[in-house]
Amino acid sequence: MSEREQLLLPIADDELILGWRNSEWTGIAPFLEEDVAFSSIAQNEIGHARALYQLVAEELGTTADELAFDRKPEEYRCSPFVELRFVPDWAKTIARHYLYEQADERRTKELMESDDEAVAGLAAKIDREEAYHRMHAQMWHERLQGEPRYVEALEELRPLVDERGEHLPEFDKLWSEMTEVRRSVAGATW
Repeated sequence: MSEREQLLLPIADDELILGWRNSEWTGIAPFLEEDVAFSSIAQNEIGHARALYQLVAEELGTTADELAFDRKPEEYRCSPFVELRFVPDWAKTIARHYLYEQADERRTKELMESDDEAVAGLAAKIDREEAYHRMHAQMWHERLQGEPRYVEALEELRPLVDERGEHLPEFDKLWSEMTEVRRSVAGATW
């Protein structure tokens, strides 16, 4: 396994799966502005995943699409933390958003210091876009920090942030939905 693959594939998988989970709020978020915000954040996360997959794909002689959609469920290296489905629980969704953005900022800063110029450059670009995600998460954190359901969600989810391991039982359904078009239409791309 190449250094890029080992370093970037788990991050790309996290971004793809979280983007998918965030997109589930499209059309049902509690406020119109949040419908737009979460849709935009989801689109950004999936775009970051694609760019990260592309760097790995260049070394492996494959494509970003193949890495994103042609692997078997057990080959994904995402954290169970991003696999969790929280719709319609807004408190847990925002708690994950806040905790993920904190962890993702640390991870992105480390990538920005990479000796691999392509990795460092991409990380810097991603960090500029992620700044808006962090501001959004911080705004909601400040708004909800006194709410018992939100505080409880933070406490429940905080230990899961850096956890890697077995996929959750619901991951197979998520993978099936996410890859359905790719599997049903030969040559489909995103």
